[in-house]
Amino acid sequence: MTTAVVILNWNGRKMLERFLPSVVENTTGDAEVIIADNGSTDDSLAYVRECYPQLRIIELDRNYGFAGGYNRALSQVEADFYVLLNDDVEVPPRWIEPVVAHMQQHPGTAICQPKLLMYDQRDTFEYAGGAGGFIDKFGYPFCRGRLFTTLEQDCGQYDDRCRIFWASGAAMFVRADVWHRLGGLDDDFFAHMEEIDFCWRTLNAGYDIDYCPDSVVYHLGGGTLPKSNPHKTYLNFRNNLALLYKNLPPRRARWVIGCRILLDYVAAFKFLLERKPKEFAAVVQAHRAFYKWLPQLRAKRSRQNIRLDIPCLYNGLIIVDYYLRRRSRFSQLDNGQFGQHHSNTSDTK
Repeated sequence: MTTAVVILNWNGRKMLERFLPSVVENTTGDAEVIIADNGSTDDSLAYVRECYPQLRIIELDRNYGFAGGYNRALSQVEADFYVLLNDDVEVPPRWIEPVVAHMQQHPGTAICQPKLLMYDQRDTFEYAGGAGGFIDKFGYPFCRGRLFTTLEQDCGQYDDRCRIFWASGAAMFVRADVWHRLGGLDDDFFAHMEEIDFCWRTLNAGYDIDYCPDSVVYHLGGGTLPKSNPHKTYLNFRNNLALLYKNLPPRRARWVIGCRILLDYVAAFKFLLERKPKEFAAVVQAHRAFYKWLPQLRAKRSRQNIRLDIPCLYNGLIIVDYYLRRRSRFSQLDNGQFGQHHSNTSDTK
């Protein structure tokens, strides 16, 4: 079984210098490291060619974003498993083998995520993925080990293999045949939420998504867009509405999106109170873009099967739990609110 570790690069010379050495050194056996370049204008490819001439480079003609870049790159890669790996991730020895072994032992698992810890605080879960991702009934994403901006210390509390709703695009293992069968990521998302949309489509297609703590990687995070960037706010709000519309059953989608729009405007006015007018404008622009996008989203939704039962969905409201009930740790959430949550897969551990 072959594995292709594909790093999407865009003007990332500094990140490649810092993190690529660990990936090259610790990716062994039947695994290959590939650099997919999103039309970089810096000297990052010159660096790779000089320091790592053995690596394959896929050059794209321009920046297609996270979604479009990976779609175009992986159409040129033949392997049994793909690993989508951010350019700001450090990996230790034998980081691939436990995840691939788990997926081989569980043929129904199409996507798997290792444990993501912070690069600078290695005993703390990382924002972008933690110990596996979930969403609540209104589409707010969160992770085991991270609720909103509260990051938990890793004390082994999430060392069980389990089913999750979404795996982080920072270090996502996916079966190549499922990737191509489902059409990869949605190009129109460009960046942000595209991995959650892909994972939801994978669940709708009847596959499982697992978390494998036997592999641990260290993610720096925030390398492309900082958290306060208005464009990131725009993409997150627009794409969140899009993934709800595409993947929820139609009747449920109507009332969920209606509630979510109201909640989005609460968030927008909170930005105004915090004297962040550009963030407020980003939310308004995101909603306008979503409305214009609806005909295309409707067509996309019609081409896929949509499950009425949504595995691993959190049927509570994470905003209420976090801000009103003061529940800042994943373990404090009501386990009974998760659909098919923690279907343990530790029998193969």
